[in-house]
Amino acid sequence: MLSYSTQLIEEDDIAAVTEVLHGKFLAQGPKVAEFEEALCNYTGAKYAIAFNSATSALSGAYHACGITKNDEVITSAISFVSTSNMFVDIGAKPIWCDIKLDGNIDEDQIEKLVTTQTKAIVPIHFAGKPVNLAKIHEIAKKHNLLVIEDAAHALGSSIDNKKIGSFSDMTIFSFHAIKPITTNEGGAVLTDNKEYAEALRLFRSHGIIKKKLWNSDMVSMGHNYRLTEVAAALGVSQLKKLDRFIAKRNEIATYFDARFKDEKLFLTQKIEVNQISSRHLYPVILNPELQCPKEEIFTELQKRGLGVQVHYKPIYQNSFYIEKFGKVSLPVTNDFYLSEISIPCNQTMSMDDAKYVADTFLDVIHKYTHRGCSV
Repeated sequence: MLSYSTQLIEEDDIAAVTEVLHGKFLAQGPKVAEFEEALCNYTGAKYAIAFNSATSALSGAYHACGITKNDEVITSAISFVSTSNMFVDIGAKPIWCDIKLDGNIDEDQIEKLVTTQTKAIVPIHFAGKPVNLAKIHEIAKKHNLLVIEDAAHALGSSIDNKKIGSFSDMTIFSFHAIKPITTNEGGAVLTDNKEYAEALRLFRSHGIIKKKLWNSDMVSMGHNYRLTEVAAALGVSQLKKLDRFIAKRNEIATYFDARFKDEKLFLTQKIEVNQISSRHLYPVILNPELQCPKEEIFTELQKRGLGVQVHYKPIYQNSFYIEKFGKVSLPVTNDFYLSEISIPCNQTMSMDDAKYVADTFLDVIHKYTHRGCSV
């Protein structure tokens, strides 16, 4: 089955990991530092702090900048739950902003949500398409707010030839298996702020500083969120291939764009001319005129070998969030969830695979018209 997104591990990746396994360091050491430096060189950020997951990286970012109990954070509900979980865990409150049909936060609706309790804006670059950071930064500057980008999908994405990772107070990347590159599990926070970088390094390693010889001192609360040398070795190797991976994803996405440009039964995500998307996902938004449960389309596509997925159930629809914050309903967010399907688009695919995906998707979709379900 062709997956909506997947990793590509090659022989040099395996060799890099094997070399570390034969070396002196397995826990955090020089390979982690090398990976962090490579991330800085790639993105243009001054500091990169690697974590053992993007979730722990989000937690570190929120703690490092002082988000605390009763603060409000404006974000999108079309994301994996960890985006909101990690500041809710601190005691902060999510203020979910509605989205646009490309899956990104609607920047024109952010300012009306700002209150005296607002601490930060946390936009998500959905599917790898950059959000409107210029507008978001304008709002943040006006109201003295932090901007922390959840860029789990967007390593390698850029705006005006400037890489995501070098725009905001902090940016979080994910290196989960199916992300633009993988360390198996892993994440990182990138920042230009030295104080944040120092706080992040403490937070990921028990809040402990080393002094002299055997002496160390715990100076703040922290956790064991360190990335291993094995994971970092894979990251160093994978990062060298990121542009190739993204180019392949964009080649497939461009083919899909051409095949789907005249379709009326669904929309696709449009990338601005000054942007590059990592194309972590290729989302399609089904037209309500189909008048057919998306579950039937989803099931039929899977039967035909397309490993499709839905991104995402709005965070506020999860039982935990309903119990904690009550029912929330945002119109575009709700419609997006009912309509979105991510189809296969990844660097392991050939153009023959891409043709099969497009042919199969169109064949299934065209059987769902205003007359109802017919597959």
